[in-house]
Amino acid sequence: MSLGAEETHHGSLKPHDSLFRDAEKVSHSTHRGSQVSWMQTLSLAFQSIGIIYGDIGTSPLYVYSSTFPDGIKNNDDLLGVLSLILYTLVLIPMFKYVFIVLYANDNGDGGTFALYSLISRYAKIRMIPDQSAEDAAVSNYHIEAPNSQLARAQWVKQKLESSNVAKIMLFTLTILGTSMVIGDGSLTPAISVLSAVSGIREKAPSLTQSQVVLISVAVLFVLFSVQRFGTDKVGYTFAPVISVWFMMIAGIGMYNLVIHDIGVLRAFNPMYIVQYFARKGKDGWVSLGGIVLCVTGTEGMFADLGHFNIRAVQISFNGILFPSVALCYIGQAAYLTKFPENVADTFYKSIPAPLFWPTFIIAILAAIIASQAMLSGAFAILSKAQSLGCMPRVRVIHTSHKYEGQVYIPEVNLVMGLASIIVTVAFKTTNDIGNAYGICVVTTFSITTHLMTVVMLLIWKKHVIFIMMFYVVFGSVEVIYLSSILSKFTQGGYLPLAFALVVMSLMVTWHYVQVKRYWYELDHIVHIDEMTALLENNDVRRIPGVGLLYTELVQGIPPIFPRLINKIPLVHSIFMFMSIKHLPISRVVPEERFLFGRVGRKEHRMFRCVARYGYSDTLEDPKEFAAFLVDRLKMFIQEDSEVTAQNEPAERDNSSKEVPEAQARLTQTTVEEEKQLIDREVQRGMVYLMGEANVTAKAKSSVLKKIVVNYVYTFLRKNLTEGHKALAIPKDQLLKVGITYEI
Repeated sequence: MSLGAEETHHGSLKPHDSLFRDAEKVSHSTHRGSQVSWMQTLSLAFQSIGIIYGDIGTSPLYVYSSTFPDGIKNNDDLLGVLSLILYTLVLIPMFKYVFIVLYANDNGDGGTFALYSLISRYAKIRMIPDQSAEDAAVSNYHIEAPNSQLARAQWVKQKLESSNVAKIMLFTLTILGTSMVIGDGSLTPAISVLSAVSGIREKAPSLTQSQVVLISVAVLFVLFSVQRFGTDKVGYTFAPVISVWFMMIAGIGMYNLVIHDIGVLRAFNPMYIVQYFARKGKDGWVSLGGIVLCVTGTEGMFADLGHFNIRAVQISFNGILFPSVALCYIGQAAYLTKFPENVADTFYKSIPAPLFWPTFIIAILAAIIASQAMLSGAFAILSKAQSLGCMPRVRVIHTSHKYEGQVYIPEVNLVMGLASIIVTVAFKTTNDIGNAYGICVVTTFSITTHLMTVVMLLIWKKHVIFIMMFYVVFGSVEVIYLSSILSKFTQGGYLPLAFALVVMSLMVTWHYVQVKRYWYELDHIVHIDEMTALLENNDVRRIPGVGLLYTELVQGIPPIFPRLINKIPLVHSIFMFMSIKHLPISRVVPEERFLFGRVGRKEHRMFRCVARYGYSDTLEDPKEFAAFLVDRLKMFIQEDSEVTAQNEPAERDNSSKEVPEAQARLTQTTVEEEKQLIDREVQRGMVYLMGEANVTAKAKSSVLKKIVVNYVYTFLRKNLTEGHKALAIPKDQLLKVGITYEI
C-alpha cells in the first residue's frame, strides 16, 4: 500500500491511487458474531457466563451487609431495598447496557476506549495531529450511520473539532474511566475474595477477622502471582464453574423464598421504593451506596464484548444471570424477614446446612474468576491506552495464542496486586471496601453515559427526544447513586478518587509531553533540500544493509536525522523512516498494515513507512515484522513504477508500437533490479535506529511545567519499559541516537 509517491519540499504527502486499490481488495469486516448461526451464538452465550459475569454474579456475597451496616431496624425496609435492587438490575445492566450500549461497539470491541475511538474517527478530537486521509480507506475505519439527521451531526462535529475544551473534556473522561478501571482491578479481588473467605467463620467461629484477612491476602498473592501464565490453560473451567454458581444461588434463593416468606415478591411493586425513601429519608439515600454494589461488573459486559457478540450477551444475561441473581436477592430478603440479626453475613447464614461446603468452595472459585476477569480487562484496556499516547510504551505480554484479548502487563500487575493487598489489610471488612468500590463502579457508568450521548449525536444521529431520554434517565439515576456514595467519602470513598488522581496525573503528564514533543518535531521538520545536501556531502558514505529510523512523525523528515548524520556520517544502502501509528479502530488487517512513500530522489533509495495498528492489535515478532515489511516494500516498488509509467506523457509516434513496449520492458527490468538490491541488503543485515529524546522545559517555563516535564515525565521514561523492549527490537540490532528537545 502506498503512502503517496513522494514527499514534497514541505513534507506533505501526495495521495496515491494504489492505496485505494489495495483497500478494495480487503473485505469489510463486521462485528464477529453478526453472521454466526444460532448454535454458535448459544455456545458463545455459555462461554460468556464465565468471562463477563463473575463480578456481578458474586455481588450477593456482600450487598445486604453493605446496605445495612448498622442492622435492620424495620422489616419493611427489606421490601424497599429488594425493590431497589431488582429495578437497579433492570435499569442499568439490562436496559442501558444490554439493549443500548452494547450496540456502540467498535467492530466488536467495547469499553471506554471503543467509544472514544468511535468519536475520534468521526471528528478530529485527538491532540496529536497524525490523522491522514489514507486512514479512512482502512476496512474497519468507517461505520455506516443508521439515519440521515446530518445537519445536527455536522454541527456537533464542528463544535468538537473547534473547541479545545471539548477535546480535553472527552480525553479526560476517557482516562478517568481508565483510572477507575485500574482501581476496580484492585478492589474487585479485595472485596470478592474477602467476602468469600469470610464464610469459613460459619464452621470455624474461633477464627478472628485478622486471620480471615491473612487467608484472603494469601489467596490474593497467589492470584496476582499467576497472572503471567495467562488464563487460557484454565479458562475452559470458567463457564462451568460460574454456571454451577448461578444454579446454586438460584436454588438456594428459591429454597429461602418458599421456606421463609414468599410475601417478599411484593417488592416487584415499585411503590415500595417510594415508601422506603419516605420512611427512611436521608438514611435511605445513604443506603444507595450499598445497593449499587448489586451491579458491579456491569461495565465488563461491554468491555469484554470483543470475545462474543451482542446476541450472545443478551441471551446469557436475560436467560441466566438476571433470573439467578434476582432469585438469590429475593431469597436472602425472605431469610432476613425471619432472621434480621444475621444481615452482616446474609449469604452464608441463609445456605441450607448440607450445601454449605460445596457452596463455600464454589464461592471461592467464583470470587477468583471474578477477580481474574477484572484483571484481564484492566490489562487489555491499559494496553489500548498506549495507542492514545497517554501511557509509556510498556511491554504487553500476550499470554494466549488462542484468545487474543488475554494480555499481561508486569508493572501494572505489581501495582494492582500491592494495592489490593494493602486495601484488604487496611480495611479488614467489606463495608469500607464497598464504599470505595461503589465510586469506581458508578463513575464508570457516568462516563459511559456521557460518551454514549456524544455517539448518539455524532454517529448514530438518533432523534433528539431519544437522546434526551437516555441522558436524563440514566444520568440522573447515576448522579443520585454517586452522591450517596460520596457521602461516605471519609469511610473509604476517598481511596479510588485518590488512586485515580495519581494515575490520571501520570497519564496526563505523559500525554502532555508527548503532544508537545510531537509538535516540536513537526515544527522542526527537515527540508528535503537539506536532506539531499547531507546525502551528497562527500563525507557521508552509504554502507551495506537496511536502516530503520523510528520516529513519531508520520510525515516529513524528523530533526533527529541530521543529528545522526553529523555524529555518524553513514547511511545504510536502503534507509527507511519508520513510524508506528495507532488508528482509532480496534484492528487493522495485515493487508493494510503498511503505507509507503519515497523520500527524495529515487536513486537515494530512501523510503517513508507508516505501520498502522488498531488499539487491539498485537505487534508482530521482529523477524515476522521484518519479513512482512520487506515483502510489502517490494510490492510498493512494483506499484510505484506502474503508476509512474501511467503518468508519463503518451506523446509517441503512433506508427511505432515498439517504443512503449521497449520502455515497459526497461521499467520492469529496473523494478526487478531494485527488488534484488533490497533482498541483498536485507541479507547483509537490518539495523534499528531509535531516538533517545531527553525532553526538558525551556528556561523561562513556569515552575509547574518544569516539575511536570523535568521530573515526573523523566522519572516515568527512565523507570518504565524502554521503547525498544516494547517493540521487541533485538538489542544486537539496535542503535540509539541521543537528542534533547526544549519544549
